[in-house]
Amino acid sequence: MRIVDRGAKVVIVGEDANAHAAGNLLTEMLAAVRRGHTPSLADLNNALMEARQRIAPPSTEVLGERSPVLREDIRIHPRTHGQRQYLDTILECHMTLVIGPAGTGKTYLAMAAAVSALLNKQVRRLILTRPAVEAGESLGFLPGGLEEKVNPYLRPLYDALYAMVDMGRIRRLLDEERIEVAPLAYMRGRTLDRAFVILDEAQNTTSEQMLMFLTRLGEGSRAVITGDITQIDLPRGVKSGLVEARRILREVPGIGIVHLTKHDVVRNPLVQRIVDAYENEAQRVAESAALEKESR
Repeated sequence: MRIVDRGAKVVIVGEDANAHAAGNLLTEMLAAVRRGHTPSLADLNNALMEARQRIAPPSTEVLGERSPVLREDIRIHPRTHGQRQYLDTILECHMTLVIGPAGTGKTYLAMAAAVSALLNKQVRRLILTRPAVEAGESLGFLPGGLEEKVNPYLRPLYDALYAMVDMGRIRRLLDEERIEVAPLAYMRGRTLDRAFVILDEAQNTTSEQMLMFLTRLGEGSRAVITGDITQIDLPRGVKSGLVEARRILREVPGIGIVHLTKHDVVRNPLVQRIVDAYENEAQRVAESAALEKESR
């Protein structure tokens, strides 16, 4: 198949099915541009992958769509159907659990929704927390105050904040305690009213920590709990609070559970290839184990 640019006209030459698919892809990309979105290389690679796999509807239909949960000046849009479902769930539910691999926008979109709610005065505070899975050091022995101690654990949340709001404004909100960072252990005993609370890396919570967090939510608050259950760093034999919460809360009204997949990866296209490679390896190991079991 060949695509020929003739100025104001593009001609696609090839087999009917492939030419038709390419024509639809280009038309959808053009529609996304007209909605104000500038397609990235990742968008193009994702669209090509979906076209090859005949995924319908393709994610190009989502590009440039506005989500009512996000402020227009944040300038962030869903880029896949999974991401759009995620934002819709945040809008509809007081608590959202989102599970998916790296690069699917779990933390970034949660932060965008939280900042939007704070700036729109729908909540009074934005609270960011993460379990501090320690590697040989105790938080109590690290230098500095509380914020400095947990900074290494919460750095991805700060990165997302600074990417969508100017640093000066973020510092003011931090100084006014309208944005608060705290390790999960420091949430015990609190009631969080009129707050948007994000629990990141929740796959590394224990059952007890997860229950403690879930019962902190107060009047007029929302919570988003993010995690990747393929990257659990808990000691062997310790249950993940996120895995358990997904099972226990799946039919509780007011709680939404969203599963993002490798098709929602929006980072460098290499990330999706890495996810594919690890999935293929896991499948190969499982098949080898099954064959070895049959041979005994």
